[in-house]
Amino acid sequence: MEKAKQKTKNIIIDKQKLKTKKFQFILKRLMDFILSLIGIIILLPVYLVLFIAIKVDSKGSAIFKQVRVGKNGKDFVIYKFRTMVVNAEKKRELEINPGDLENFVFQSKSDNRVTKVGAFLRKTSLDELPQLFNVLIGNMSLVGPRPEIPDVVKYYPEEYRQRLLVLPGITGLAQISGRGEIELGKTISYDLTYINNFSVWNDIKILFKTVFSVSKGEGAF
Repeated sequence: MEKAKQKTKNIIIDKQKLKTKKFQFILKRLMDFILSLIGIIILLPVYLVLFIAIKVDSKGSAIFKQVRVGKNGKDFVIYKFRTMVVNAEKKRELEINPGDLENFVFQSKSDNRVTKVGAFLRKTSLDELPQLFNVLIGNMSLVGPRPEIPDVVKYYPEEYRQRLLVLPGITGLAQISGRGEIELGKTISYDLTYINNFSVWNDIKILFKTVFSVSKGEGAF
């Protein structure tokens, strides 16, 4: 883990280089808008089925809303299908050690707050589908660093905050490299590597690899 920590500190985002990729980011936004709109239209029957399944399985809203930190540190509301019991966030305190963020893992396989339908949604990543609406309105992208909760971001050292230079994504380099199972230090390393090597072509490759990873159920829980 010490090697991973050192690697993260050695990754410096070239902001000037990012500025030269303005046209690439315009193409990225255009791709995000078109694909998210098409996805929402095609998946409407799936949304309806999952909405009903969640409501039948447990009490509460089928849609889970949570504040996350987006580009340039701006907060926004993320949408997901609810996978936990109502008021799950109040049932367990998030254990964060500011001095050991490298080893922090947000999710847990043994979380007893997850519902039966929720477990299926997480395994198949179908709980993420409502985020297509986040992509459509522009506070998320199809590909990018996963958006973090404010309670974690407030402890970010300067090198970690570099991941906030771009829009957060539904999937990313970290997700196809381990998804929910990898520690924050490794996730940050993947995110910064993605940003430094950003291109629309790389986004397309990550999207295809995401479909492959999800179909195999790798790292999802």
